[in-house]
Amino acid sequence: MLSLNPLLLLSAIEPLQILLYGIVAIVVLGLLVFLAMFAPVFPLWIRALTSGALIGPLQLVVMKLKKVHPGVIVDSRIMAVQAGLKGISTNALESHYLAGGNVPIVVRALVAAQKAGIDLDWNTAAAIDLAGRNVLEAVQTSVKTKVIDCPDPSRHGRQTLDGVARDGIQLKARARVTVRTNLSQLIGGATEETIIARVGEGIVSAIGSCQTHKEVLANPVLIAEAVLAKGLDAHTAYEIVSIDIADIDVGDNVGARLQADQAEADVRIARARAEERRARAVAQEQEMRARTQEHQAAVVLAEAEIPKAMSEAYRAGNLRAIDRSPS
Repeated sequence: MLSLNPLLLLSAIEPLQILLYGIVAIVVLGLLVFLAMFAPVFPLWIRALTSGALIGPLQLVVMKLKKVHPGVIVDSRIMAVQAGLKGISTNALESHYLAGGNVPIVVRALVAAQKAGIDLDWNTAAAIDLAGRNVLEAVQTSVKTKVIDCPDPSRHGRQTLDGVARDGIQLKARARVTVRTNLSQLIGGATEETIIARVGEGIVSAIGSCQTHKEVLANPVLIAEAVLAKGLDAHTAYEIVSIDIADIDVGDNVGARLQADQAEADVRIARARAEERRARAVAQEQEMRARTQEHQAAVVLAEAEIPKAMSEAYRAGNLRAIDRSPS
């Protein structure tokens, strides 16, 4: 029979023990590090567990390593689960947080949309939030309408929209536009500034198409109906519910003022033309005087030639004196 050397067995066991002790030490050290990192988020894990929105302990620790605020994610996850929202994973919440989004606002917007029966999914809400729009305010505006003053004195400094009817009378109007958010066009859709500009242009155009200002004063609804018929909310983030003419006043008689200005301009033109004709007559008179002086000079020169001609005639014998004395 073969005999085993105890020294050989001892030399073979020692490396195995060292390896085993090393593995145990690494595991214990890793467990201690994990417990040290898990200790701060332990209350969050308990809160998520008791709320039915379980998030794994390792996932909470990884959030801290990725510099994601675990409290924000846990609170948002609990809110979504308690409200009955489905299809929103913890990874989606983390990704939106890392992208710079406002996770609680997006979750609250989804909860509000679900309670109001508005079709809004996580991807759309997250995209609206990342685009810089307040998605919660958009959902609230979809449920509760918003009123926009047209014009808005705080933005443009104008108090009224001034239009001129065909009879030349100026009308000063103020309108209030009731809108609600169009979530399907919120991304890339025009803002309130466009709504105010379009409604203002429509009101001025509607006033200008009326035959008389009395027609507008008698029925201001005509303006609102004409503006609504143009579909001014196209490609905007809002849907116009109604346009109400809050106030309308009579301004200046622009037509009469323009006619007076035209008459004054005609008078100035006539005066200019008369002055032109007078200047032309004066110039012609001066020209005739110059010609008269020129002719008179020519006569004087001709008269100066007569004595010379007579003396020449005498010398040549062509001219004789006639004796007319009585014999």
